[in-house]
Amino acid sequence: MSEHLPLIHGLDGPAHVLVTGASRGIGLAITQALLAHPQVASVTAVARHASGSAALARLGEAAPGRLHRADVDLTDEAALDALAGALVTRHPSLALVVNAAGVLHGDGLRPEKSVREVRRQSLERVFALNAFAPVLLARALLPLLERGPAVFASLSARVGSIGDNRLGGWYAYRASKAAQNQLMRTFAIEWSRRNRLGCCLLLHPGTVDTALSAPFQKNVPLAKLFEPARAARQLLAIIAGATPADSGRFIAWDGQDIPW
Repeated sequence: MSEHLPLIHGLDGPAHVLVTGASRGIGLAITQALLAHPQVASVTAVARHASGSAALARLGEAAPGRLHRADVDLTDEAALDALAGALVTRHPSLALVVNAAGVLHGDGLRPEKSVREVRRQSLERVFALNAFAPVLLARALLPLLERGPAVFASLSARVGSIGDNRLGGWYAYRASKAAQNQLMRTFAIEWSRRNRLGCCLLLHPGTVDTALSAPFQKNVPLAKLFEPARAARQLLAIIAGATPADSGRFIAWDGQDIPW
């Protein structure tokens, strides 16, 4: 990200920012890019095992005193409230929150190809992180987002678009991202009444070469398979160019709106 590009619209002076899913993939790349931005005073890097992340440790060594690691399970409401409480004692506000945490597959979890594969346990697991965690994070951090210019950006996915769904499949992932979109769109409306300088964005990063997308890259053209650093630059450029009038938008990596 260019050092001449402001972090977010209308922001003067140093900024405190928070990134979830910060220990790997897009979240790690965004954390690294933010630490390189001259306007960023500190980055709180949130992950389930942030304190044990070697990658985050290296970033912290390169930016002494500016990276704070926080071990947080985003599906745990008490943990989110504790995170917010700790942040309030450190600084009065956040200028930027980027939620890059999400789940598509894992132990005993894979995208469904047919309705016959849909299971309640998988639905609950995927919704907990992809849909519920972003809005619970917003609720917990609201006291830090009520003054001055601020952006809350959460990574969604084009497959969460109901209007764009022509292939079917991936029931839990599609539905959880669609639910996140509605929850965060609703938050955007409420937040605008509390902070007229706030901007909530739902961002589709494209297909990024990470562990999340690795099993599904076979048919992706090389030109459309982004390295995490490139994806981070593209997303941060959208964030930097957004104004409060853009709050509630669902935007792809190329700046184009995605149908709900």
